[in-house]
Amino acid sequence: MNGINHLKNRSALTGYAASKGVPSPNLAVIGSGLLILLGGLGVLLGVYTQISLWLIIIFLVPVSFKMHNFWTLSEPMPKMMDQVHFMKNMALVGAALMMMFLSQPWVWNLPLNW
Repeated sequence: MNGINHLKNRSALTGYAASKGVPSPNLAVIGSGLLILLGGLGVLLGVYTQISLWLIIIFLVPVSFKMHNFWTLSEPMPKMMDQVHFMKNMALVGAALMMMFLSQPWVWNLPLNW
């Protein structure tokens, strides 16, 4: 859903990315949206799951450090919100790594032989 959201609300997210100093913010929003859309679909459908999980990780790590850099903020509320999002993203990275390394072969996919 976040991948679709990135593509649907590209103009708003491009403005936010630009405000955080992201180079080529429109391209970054499109690219990041595709990363999480393809990664999420791959995990959901059990197709190329290792690659799909890497796509999610490749999205989460740079986005967390660039967009949720709470350590640079002084205002308490924005700092707290960015810290929450940063920590959530790091937990999702950990979950993706666990899914990647604990499931050989992939066992949490949808059955495609209905």
